[in-house]
Amino acid sequence: MTPASTPSSPGSAPSSPGPKPAQTHRDVVSFVRRGERLSQGRQNAWDRLSPTYVIDPPRGHRDTLPAKGSRLDLEQVFGRRAELVVEVGSGTGDNIVAAALSHPERDHLGVEVYLPGLAQTLSRVEREGCPPNLRMLPLDAQGALPAMLPEESIDQLWVYFADPWPKQRHHKRRLINPPFLDAVLPLLADGAAFRLATDWAQYAHHMRSHLDVRSELALLHPDGPAPSGISSDAIPPNIPSTGWAPRFEGRVKTGFENKGRAAGRLIWDLAYTRVPRRPVTDWAPGIGAPTAP
Repeated sequence: MTPASTPSSPGSAPSSPGPKPAQTHRDVVSFVRRGERLSQGRQNAWDRLSPTYVIDPPRGHRDTLPAKGSRLDLEQVFGRRAELVVEVGSGTGDNIVAAALSHPERDHLGVEVYLPGLAQTLSRVEREGCPPNLRMLPLDAQGALPAMLPEESIDQLWVYFADPWPKQRHHKRRLINPPFLDAVLPLLADGAAFRLATDWAQYAHHMRSHLDVRSELALLHPDGPAPSGISSDAIPPNIPSTGWAPRFEGRVKTGFENKGRAAGRLIWDLAYTRVPRRPVTDWAPGIGAPTAP
């Protein structure tokens, strides 16, 4: 597929061949899109830069999913094959644009479904001189990334300040849940870093409960202490006291973090590494199935 095509208007999806398949159930997603209108300045930025920076594949049964068979050729998109950093929920682009500028040797992919956030990212890109090693994907990460990227293609995966969905009945909509992990962990290269941050203690505990049990992951800072200080939100009494990461120096302080700190909440950082896959030993046909050491 080509790196990007020009949509007729922001947020409009390319026409897909044939009728859309009937939906038999309502998909559970981790996001809600509100207020898709753009200011004139952001509209202008979108018109100028989206053909270069926004990847626009044919859509599937939702406009945030790629059509069946859509693939992302990273070498074609970036004009090379380099280390790939993916940020899920890149918001207004603070982190992903800063990372692209600071690390021209890497390629960076921001995944964001919120149109005003994408347009603001493009404005930021333009102000910073249009780094060539950045692209945006306006799709649902859980459905799009495993469909479009090959396994072991991501060298760093970032999820910063995802919606905590604090109400119990909404916990199924939290991004860090088994379906998302099942989708993205095969995409991590051996030794890849998986970095997360939140300002909600309950969500930090939730993330630990789902991430620590994954055999594909190992904590990068098993002895790292929990953040210190008094928090305005309730800290679960059984939250782990160790295993927390120091603030990643490559993480820009965003508006989400500032709001959390202003509200008196602590910042919880996590970092994991993708455990190397176990190699399969050589075997001869007819002698038995291959065995792992």
